[in-house]
Amino acid sequence: MNKKIKIGTRGSKLALWQAYHIQDLLSAKGLESEIVIIETKGDKILDVSIAKIGSKGVFTEELEDQLRDGRIDLAVHSAKDMQSSLPNEFEIIAFTEREKVNDSIVSDRKDIDIADSSKPLTLGTSSTRRIATLKHFYPHVKTVEVRGNLQTRIRKMKEGACDALLLAYAGVHRMGYDDQIVSILSLEEFTPAIGQGSVAVEIAKSLPQELKSQIKEACNHQATSQELIAERAYLRVLDGGCSIPVFGLAQSSETTLTLKGGIVDLEGKQRIVKQVSGNFEQAEALGIELADQVLSAGGDMILKDIKSKLGK
Repeated sequence: MNKKIKIGTRGSKLALWQAYHIQDLLSAKGLESEIVIIETKGDKILDVSIAKIGSKGVFTEELEDQLRDGRIDLAVHSAKDMQSSLPNEFEIIAFTEREKVNDSIVSDRKDIDIADSSKPLTLGTSSTRRIATLKHFYPHVKTVEVRGNLQTRIRKMKEGACDALLLAYAGVHRMGYDDQIVSILSLEEFTPAIGQGSVAVEIAKSLPQELKSQIKEACNHQATSQELIAERAYLRVLDGGCSIPVFGLAQSSETTLTLKGGIVDLEGKQRIVKQVSGNFEQAEALGIELADQVLSAGGDMILKDIKSKLGK
């Protein structure tokens, strides 16, 4: 009789959707599991932006504490919440098949158009990437800090905090709010955060090898995994946490991987974008190559400036 696998997760509805999704994938391979809810620093501090709390492990640290001492066997995260370098004793062994990766605009109002500069528009977002991208392409749009889980953000919008929310399509779709999506934004302009749309499975390296293999076989989607290896290698070289407006998207076809990414300064004045391609086996190397291109094109100066402004 196999032991029951303990799945650690945050307690928001979206985090629980992800945990149940992993539970379903495990169950399809005959693996029994139970869900353990853990509160993180990012869940407790809702009146301060992620950039100010500190971006490293804000949604993952408490889960890693329980992985370390064996209270849980695996932790489930949004792949985009994962820091680019994990502490030595942990590893990500699976990335689930990716949802549509675009950002979207969510509102009760159907007349919202970010391209229309004749009407004032305030969007709710706590993402430095999205704010800087708006400043670059749509400088007439105002933004306001809106944090909390998806349901809290939608409530704040309805109470008048903003006209609309700028959110990842994946979370909105998974929570069943498709009817409130006013527009899905282009990948050219709103290239997503690293890992957007996928769920990551993290374990302690000390987990028994047989169990590790079973979890990986049940949950890992090979093409998505290669895409995220490339994206995360790019992010790791740039040392970009949640508070740095770095973006990147790898897309695969057959055996080819194309990685496009860049950085935008906080004021939205300068935006550097580069693209590299290669085969699946080169995923890690492609991420490093893209980072080198972005840094040598002026990204190093932008990064230095951002870090000094954010007190990094």
